[in-house]
Amino acid sequence: MDGGQSPRPQQHHRMPEREGNNNHDIEGMDGAAEGDWWQNSSSNALLRYDDRGSICEPLMRKRTINTTSQIAIVGANICPIESLDYEVVENNLFKQDWRSRKKKHIFQYIIMKWTLVLLIGLLTGLVGFFNNLAVENIAGLKLLITSDLMLKERYFTAFLAYGGSNLVLAAAAAAICAYIAPAAAGSGIPEVKAYLNGVDAYSILAPSTLFVKIFGSILGVSAGFVLGKEGPMVHTGACIANLLGQGGSRKYHLTCNWLRYFKNDRDRRDLITCGCAAGVAAAFRAPVGGVLFALEEAASWWRSALLWRAFFTTAVVAVVLRTLIEFCRSGKCGLFGQGGLIMFDLSSTVATYSSPDLLAIILLGIIGGIFGGLFNFLLDKILRIYSIINERGAPSKILLTIIVSVITSMCSYGLPWLASCTQCPEDAVEQCPTVGRSGNYKNFQCPPGYYNGMASLFFNTNDDAIRNLFSTGTATEYHMSSLFIFFVAIYCLGLVTYGIAVPSGLFIPVILAGATYGRIVGTLLGSISSLDPGLFALLGAASFLGGTMRMTVSVCVILLELTNDLQMLPLVMLVLLISKTIADSFNKGVYDQIVVMKGLPYMEAHAEPYMRHLVAGDVVTGPLITFSGVEKVGDIVTALRITGHNGFPVVDEPPLTEVPELVGLVIRSHLLVLLKGKMFMKEPVKMSGSFVMERFGAFDFAKAGSGKGLKIEDLHFTDEEMQMYVDLHAIANTSPYTVVETMSLAKAALLFRELGLRHLLVVPKTPYVRVSTADDIFHMLNAEASHCWNSHKA
Repeated sequence: MDGGQSPRPQQHHRMPEREGNNNHDIEGMDGAAEGDWWQNSSSNALLRYDDRGSICEPLMRKRTINTTSQIAIVGANICPIESLDYEVVENNLFKQDWRSRKKKHIFQYIIMKWTLVLLIGLLTGLVGFFNNLAVENIAGLKLLITSDLMLKERYFTAFLAYGGSNLVLAAAAAAICAYIAPAAAGSGIPEVKAYLNGVDAYSILAPSTLFVKIFGSILGVSAGFVLGKEGPMVHTGACIANLLGQGGSRKYHLTCNWLRYFKNDRDRRDLITCGCAAGVAAAFRAPVGGVLFALEEAASWWRSALLWRAFFTTAVVAVVLRTLIEFCRSGKCGLFGQGGLIMFDLSSTVATYSSPDLLAIILLGIIGGIFGGLFNFLLDKILRIYSIINERGAPSKILLTIIVSVITSMCSYGLPWLASCTQCPEDAVEQCPTVGRSGNYKNFQCPPGYYNGMASLFFNTNDDAIRNLFSTGTATEYHMSSLFIFFVAIYCLGLVTYGIAVPSGLFIPVILAGATYGRIVGTLLGSISSLDPGLFALLGAASFLGGTMRMTVSVCVILLELTNDLQMLPLVMLVLLISKTIADSFNKGVYDQIVVMKGLPYMEAHAEPYMRHLVAGDVVTGPLITFSGVEKVGDIVTALRITGHNGFPVVDEPPLTEVPELVGLVIRSHLLVLLKGKMFMKEPVKMSGSFVMERFGAFDFAKAGSGKGLKIEDLHFTDEEMQMYVDLHAIANTSPYTVVETMSLAKAALLFRELGLRHLLVVPKTPYVRVSTADDIFHMLNAEASHCWNSHKA
């Protein structure tokens, strides 16, 4: 059989293998690989169908693409995706490698693992500090120039300087994001969450994405957008962990051979989880909150050893930030001061509450749930519209960003003119009015001795605005009209800003809007409540966070670490539980919705009820391609060329064995390495395992780092070699997870989720084998939700 013919059929084996894996690297993939890929169709409104009723692509794309490939939206581009191999491939090479390792090798592996998490904490802490330092100086300089012009009553010139600075910063952020790394747009939390669930998408953790994430976030926040750098910091920490764990990047000539132990998806997953925790710790100075965020929101698999390493990573981040902040207190960091690395100390406030206060807090929780559900609903609609605009290319992305920047500048500079000037209070703790620095009492256009309350919120960095809202002892500082206008503006600007081609987080807009309506409720109920309006602002922020993101434990701890006020713990817990319960009745959390919009397949931790009525055999379909233990080279090459399958069952048949016998499962990347070595035989004879082990080591089959991975197109064979044979026994996983075909689909789905599987052998009562993939489980979910199946390759 030559390379142009199809592989010989194996009618007694049927496998629904629809996963593709060309073992590409995130950065090095030049095009979409063939093969059937996971595709999210849990929401008909967000997907397009072809003329056969099959789901084609996420959102409302018009591009003609291969309908048999899993695709997802990364940045604004449609890209192929694949699953990750979290399962340990226990073949003979792996077993020989572990038997040959001595205590010093195991000790070296442990030391390197702890060294890596230490480096992740150090680098993430340094990046977090650098981000805040740059934002405070750039935004502070912009506000200083504008304030100086306003003091000279050159108001139009001040607006041109303010709006022009924002425009330049916004255009620069959008340009580097659109042209260098589109995957850096948005917060990155949904992409990291999907990766930790077992999905690999193009460029989401590439070095170019890390670069744009850092500098794009600095430019975007400095441009005055209603967005935060906290979400991007999570993505940044994950990118740093991925870069360290894979031994650098071959594409950028940054590699370290001594990190070869971590060239597998399992160890990288643990490191990226630690990177997520470090990102939250660097963004909020909340080390415990970072660990809980990774546990509650990001990670799909968790164990005690990982908890220990994640906690160590966040502790390193906290020490780094503390040291650098102490250094900056001497005035050596320019305008960087209390505004950077948001920290709102409310511990001096005595929080005593009574029954009327509890009723007010319940009201806040209900409001947060309603506003949070509405926010997620509107954001869903806006992102679908932005998807159409961003599809037109990089210039359209930049133009959209510029338009949003102009609107934001007009609101920030124009709306404070609607507020009247208020006389400075005689007992003000801070200087009133504040001139040339951050503070509560912005003079804006007011005469000496007066301040503009709305300008104290609008004409500030987002961190300073939150600090002003959380401030205690300022019950009469803000007029009710100013708070209401600010809330409407921030709520709307937060919706239209998220989705532009700029690294942007949702934490800060949500905290700002929630703190504002919390302060409104606190001011209105001041006659019956003993709580300070600043504490109501904290509870309002918690309620809105619970209503949009649906996180409880991690948000609670983050807010308590931010405010240093443990006395508020019961109230924060209560308001979070209420707001989450109310919002869950409307829709999913914002990150879960974005995962669906992007087409990223996500396996939930629980099985759907209808799965109890199905068995594993119901979701596996053909055709199946199997290999013999000693297979012809031409058959293997043909199978790899015409399919995108990642796993192939290996079955020994007579004359190698008396009866057909399942050897195990061999994956595509290992086949490519074996074929590249060209250890072929002229006769189909089973060789001893030492024959392959003399030529290859376990690290030869390790997953490639950043750079171009090995593909079947890179290999070339003569006609004579195509007729030769190769022994697959040494590289076949001899202990794949196997279930009987009568196992309930619910149990099979939980196996995939809990064990992080990519393949599952389904063994029926009759003597043949089938293979189920994570795609099958997810595909069944899609079929139940949409009653529309994808077309599959024969």
